[in-house]
Amino acid sequence: MKKLLTGSLAAIALAVSVQAAAQVDPEDQIYYRKAGYAFMAWNVGKIKGMLENESTWNLEQVQAAANSIAATANSGMGALFSPGTEKSIGDTKTRVKPEMFQDAEGVNKVGMAFHKAATELKAAADAGDKTQITTAFSDLGASCKGCHDNYRMK
Repeated sequence: MKKLLTGSLAAIALAVSVQAAAQVDPEDQIYYRKAGYAFMAWNVGKIKGMLENESTWNLEQVQAAANSIAATANSGMGALFSPGTEKSIGDTKTRVKPEMFQDAEGVNKVGMAFHKAATELKAAADAGDKTQITTAFSDLGASCKGCHDNYRMK
């Protein structure tokens, strides 16, 4: 029942975000998704720095960064990958591979892995256990790599 409810809620959220994205032209969709990923990368970098340098460890900052990553990852950004955004438009560049728009099953798989990893990182940060945070952070990185390896140009 929980899986059915979660799947239904995800489908509703996707439908709503697709409708919202349809109101944004393709160039702006590329711009917004790049901004979202840049924001997440900045927060990933903060956590990475604190994990690598014990003297900078600040749980509250890790929690804030993990919350930002999870919120952005689960905001419906997938809707910003609509037809017309598979190539650069004017000065707005994209590194997405056209294959992304032809592999709905594969994209769904990496997208769900990313959402799950971001949510689990937030939960680990909220729990405050550095070992759990380290594991969840590694899982988040693996989920990012799964998409980059398959759907992002170098």
